[in-house]
Amino acid sequence: MIKVALIHFCFEDYTIELANNLVKYVDLTLIHPEKISDVCSNVLDSNIRVISFQKPRIRDPRNLLSMQTVMRIIKDIQPDVLHVQETNDPWYDLTLLLNKMPPLVTTIHDIFRHPGDTITPFGSEYTRRISFYRSQQLIVHTNQLKKVLIEQFRIPEGRVNVLPHGELGTLYQRRRSQHIPVREPYTLLFFGRILPYKGLRYLLEAIPLIAECIPEVKLIIAGRGENVKQYFSNGYDEKRYEIINDFIPLEEVGNLFQRSIATVLPYIEASQSGVAALSYGMGTLVVASEVGGLSEIVQHQKDGLLVPPRDVRALADAIICLLTDRDLQQRLQTAAIARCQQDLNWSNIAAQTAQIYQKEMNMQNKH
Repeated sequence: MIKVALIHFCFEDYTIELANNLVKYVDLTLIHPEKISDVCSNVLDSNIRVISFQKPRIRDPRNLLSMQTVMRIIKDIQPDVLHVQETNDPWYDLTLLLNKMPPLVTTIHDIFRHPGDTITPFGSEYTRRISFYRSQQLIVHTNQLKKVLIEQFRIPEGRVNVLPHGELGTLYQRRRSQHIPVREPYTLLFFGRILPYKGLRYLLEAIPLIAECIPEVKLIIAGRGENVKQYFSNGYDEKRYEIINDFIPLEEVGNLFQRSIATVLPYIEASQSGVAALSYGMGTLVVASEVGGLSEIVQHQKDGLLVPPRDVRALADAIICLLTDRDLQQRLQTAAIARCQQDLNWSNIAAQTAQIYQKEMNMQNKH
């Protein structure tokens, strides 16, 4: 059985579900900072060995010691393959540059910083490129990202693997509080970090157009980032908008999706989407911009609806169509749930990931 060390500094939900299924196929050790141990407690398979290490804030020079600890852990495990979930941490990138590593597989969730993203650490967009070149195998979630790596970064095609982002609904169903709310037939959800590229302003412009046809429509805006109040210079109708401009506790996330008939992703730029993955797993419909990786994740008229980015009228019309057509809702929901058993199923994704490890092991043995 292949011995794998899986490291993550972020993308906890993705890593939890991947690890829970990978452990069926490989001898797995999960390595992560102590501060994200709480997020992973109670939802990880008990067969996974977990090692935590202390990780200071990004500007703290003690990160040098932290990375030495990580290297010592890797040396003790002696894995056949080291799999790292993409990190925005320049300390890790420099460690990667300066040390001999086991055969390295890296999952890249985003190649470039999103427009208006002030959260990603300064300089990481450049240092993270070290992992593009130092990794023997890369995993991305869409063919669009694969194309960028091959064409702009000159990564050989044989080193770039496309695996979809698995569904996250089951994870959040395990986490949520006992009370399960009833689905509200006219409630929409905008969820996640609120940054300019998420296109919230276009959805807010569409809501009055939707309300002309469907007076009962309501929008939940949930997440931190920009101050949402800046979009409402004259205040807002609390019957029409429910605003939670803060971090949403993990046990409450599932209930927001359960309450909502549809999640709206009016993004103007996208690489992939954990929000879409969560929506599909919760049986919540998806209306999204046809942009970047979203156009591969959401299959138009099959399991969701796509609209041109920045097109307020088209967005309003798609939502009106969805909210007024129960047959369409049923058809899209059935197809989305079916996908959660197919390409978005974690067991299938873990099996394909294990095949990538095996492919790399075979390459190493040839050399």
